[in-house]
Amino acid sequence: MLTQDATRWSTPLQHKKPNPALLDALARSILAGEASVDAIVARIVRTLGRRWRWIQPLAQRYVERFAHGIRPRRQEAVAFLRDDDAFQRAWFKQGSQLQIKNWLISQEMLPVAKAASWQVPSIASEGELAGWLGVSAGKIEWFANLKRLGARCRDGKLRHYSYRTLMKDFASVRLIESPKPRLKEMQRKILTEILDNIPAHPAAHGFVKGRSIKTFAAPHAGKRVVLRMDLRDFFPSIRIGRVQALFRTAGYPERVADLLGGLCTNAAPRDIWSEMLKNVPCTVDPLAIHEARHRYAWMHLPQGAPTSPALANLCAYRVDCRLSGLAHAAGAVYTRYADDLAFSGDEAFERCVERFAAHAAAILLEEGFEVHHRKMRIMRRGVRQYLAGVVANEHINVARADFDRLKAMLTNCVRHGPSSQNREGHPNFQQHLAGRVAFVEMINPQKGARLRQIFEQIPWRDEFYELS
Repeated sequence: MLTQDATRWSTPLQHKKPNPALLDALARSILAGEASVDAIVARIVRTLGRRWRWIQPLAQRYVERFAHGIRPRRQEAVAFLRDDDAFQRAWFKQGSQLQIKNWLISQEMLPVAKAASWQVPSIASEGELAGWLGVSAGKIEWFANLKRLGARCRDGKLRHYSYRTLMKDFASVRLIESPKPRLKEMQRKILTEILDNIPAHPAAHGFVKGRSIKTFAAPHAGKRVVLRMDLRDFFPSIRIGRVQALFRTAGYPERVADLLGGLCTNAAPRDIWSEMLKNVPCTVDPLAIHEARHRYAWMHLPQGAPTSPALANLCAYRVDCRLSGLAHAAGAVYTRYADDLAFSGDEAFERCVERFAAHAAAILLEEGFEVHHRKMRIMRRGVRQYLAGVVANEHINVARADFDRLKAMLTNCVRHGPSSQNREGHPNFQQHLAGRVAFVEMINPQKGARLRQIFEQIPWRDEFYELS
């Protein structure tokens, strides 16, 4: 039987833990640059001022665990060191001799292998990020709002977003969060110089240059069966952690990625809902309001920020890969336009489409998304196969009823003036109608040309609807 002293010395690692400052310094050294054994060894030697025998085996174990993924956060590296038995034994034997000689605080860009070709600007520190965005280092923290202070502030002037609600189908609510000018300017810079240089998945067609609703629906034309699925609360489902992981995938150090993620996400203040509750229709379910208030209270992609559509596509890359693989295995085709998902195939897919839908919904749930089951449709050839506002039965076309309504509206504009048809009060009715005609021209050029002829006959000048 072991004596008390023998028990104490037989389990030394339970009684003597490494200095937290040393763990932090070693973690910073490991994460500061290239994730290769030699580079990590060189940085640790520089930090400690001596080449200990345990350093290279430690670096090898780190590379085996982390080198093939995204650069881990500093707390993950600290946890790795704390749980590594060989490092614990080295600390027990040499702890008094291990001294921090140099602090390696700055980090380098370190993209994953597939992101090495992305043409994104190199930003290695918080100061560089502030300079790149044209603000001071103190203000970048305020705009990023990582501590969610804006959600607790009751003064609207100090908030970075303005808010309004829209009523959705099935008595639910959507919150539109519009960034104020200075933050929007920074988000546009992030969009044009970083996000636009990161390729989206081939199946993503919404908010991608060179792709459109037409390219989204075209692969499904002429198929025996089309499965349409809709995601519930697409933007709020994407939280800040996923956005920060995307920026770390691009190579940005943890602190820079955290700030970029904070600049592109928002937590809505809870008090805004009490005022909104006074204006929503009585048909809205109070439980839906409660769920929305909880969902929007977390840092999420705001619907209204210029960066949100691109980030939503990029953060959904993994789910696009999984759904594309599932569709390929079932002999189907998959495309996505924002939160609208479409699958189509012929006889083999038609036989298993119900089971396929259950598998697809399970994948989406695993990836943090929720299917709006009341909007899911299985459309065979005998019915109109409707995808994102276009018909895809034999070929891509606009719905006959939609075309007839727009044609009648344009004709009445010619006969009675534009103001007689602007029942929804559009501030620039000419631009609104021009966009609707352009949509038809994109889907069906022949029908679009007929509408364009009528549109050009409308007497806009008499009604003061000129384009500025």
